[in-house]
Formats: sequence, C-alpha cells, structure tokens
Amino acid sequence: MRFASVMHGETPLAVAIEGDHGVPLVGISELGVDTPLSVLKAASLDRAGALPLDAIRHRPLVPNPRKVICVGLNYVEHVHESGRDVPDYPVFFTKFANSLIGAFDDIVCPPESETIDYEGELTVVIGERARRVSRADALDYVAGVTVGNDVSMRDYQNKSHQWLQGKAWEAATPIGPQLVTLDEVGDLSALTLRTTVNGSVEQEASTSLMIFDVPTLVSTLSEFTTLEPGDLILTGTPSGVGFRREPPLLLGAGDVVIVEVDGVGRIENTCV
Repeated sequence: MRFASVMHGETPLAVAIEGDHGVPLVGISELGVDTPLSVLKAASLDRAGALPLDAIRHRPLVPNPRKVICVGLNYVEHVHESGRDVPDYPVFFTKFANSLIGAFDDIVCPPESETIDYEGELTVVIGERARRVSRADALDYVAGVTVGNDVSMRDYQNKSHQWLQGKAWEAATPIGPQLVTLDEVGDLSALTLRTTVNGSVEQEASTSLMIFDVPTLVSTLSEFTTLEPGDLILTGTPSGVGFRREPPLLLGAGDVVIVEVDGVGRIENTCV
C-alpha cells in the first residue's frame, strides 16, 4: 500500500495511491500521529472523489511529525570521506517539523550559507507507538519508508561540534512523495539509493551497506524516547556528498537534485 499527504487546491488530504490516482481517506487530512498503520489500513476510501496525481500537490509526507530524527555516518565509505572513525553507536541528530518540504517543492538557497550540500537518504516512518522494543520486533512498529534529502548547510554545520544549525534549516528538507508499506517494499537491506545532480549520478549505494540497519535504529532510539506514529527517521547518506569532493560540488540556484530509492519512490527539487 502507498499513502501520501497532499493538497487539492486549498484542501489538505491524506490519500491512498492507486495507479495514477490519489483516493482520499475519509475524515483524514494528513499522515501523522493520528494515523498509525492500523488506522490507515482500515480507513474508508472516497473512491468517488479520486483525483489524478497531476491534480494534487505533495506536501511533506508527514507535515507535522512530533519527531524528525536523523542518523549521521551510517555508511562506511561516507565515514571515510568525512575523515571520521566508524561509530560503534549510531550518531543521532534532529530536525524540526518546519524543516520539511514536499517531494517536488523548490529548495530555497539561504543567503547566509555558501556551502549547500545534498544527502540522499532512505527515510523510515514509524507506524505504532514504540518504547524499549527489541531489534527482533522493531519492524512491527514501522509503517513503511519514503525518500528524503538531508540538505545540509556545511558552513553552519561546522560552526560547532553540534550539527543542529546546519541540518535543521527551515524549509530545506524534502520528504516523500509516498509512504510505502513494508509488505510492498520488501527487504529494507536490499534497496538501491541514488542521488542525481543536474543529470549526473553522484551517489549510488545499497542499503545493505548501512552500519546500523533499520531494526537496530528503531530499537536503539526506542530505548531513550517513545517513538510515535508519523515520527521520521532519516537513516543516513552514502558516500558521494558534494562537500567532500575536490573541488566541492555545492548546490546553487538552478541546480536540480533527484533522490530515488528503487521500489520506494523519487523526489525532485530545484534549487532557487
């Protein structure tokens, strides 16, 4: 199953994706804390109100998540290109709900930053309340996955030992377009992630190369915080980020960034 949060004109809707149409979920305006997977699967569909996909605009997949948690340094080659040691515990940082934009929205380059970078990532959507869950049971609490781009302002990221100011920039992180349930996406450790900048593939890797896989991340996070439906986990980016190139490949107005995960979806954003 596939779901999305969209706008039809001025009306927010949560829809099930069926072919080239979005079918509104009756009484549900967006995905989030009130739409655990059990609710989504049981929701009534307004088939008479089905909308062509080209008639709707994708919002951030979860417009108002209670938590947006990101994982740094989760692919060995990215750790090496960053000049850091391979972690033995996941590196976590956070974003805010207002960091998120839709899957096809423009990325507005902030005038304060001169080093804007891309980071394609598989993104997990929590589907049920989870606290102190085992790794073996962790996927039972996952609604599905989507695609994200952890756009990073590297000059701000490096202003301190904490990454917050470079990672949580307002309206800069595309997420979407669809929530794809695990029964449809299959093995989360066998997906190919690809980032293209202006038509050139700059990142390509299998999720099998993650240092900490999705069950480990969910279990580890649930040790110290309660994960709730709609919470997002950006699971880290592979090697090939622009900031570490010689010369650096940084984003500016006119650049087009595409992140896709095979079997999950594709986001495309133009920098303006």
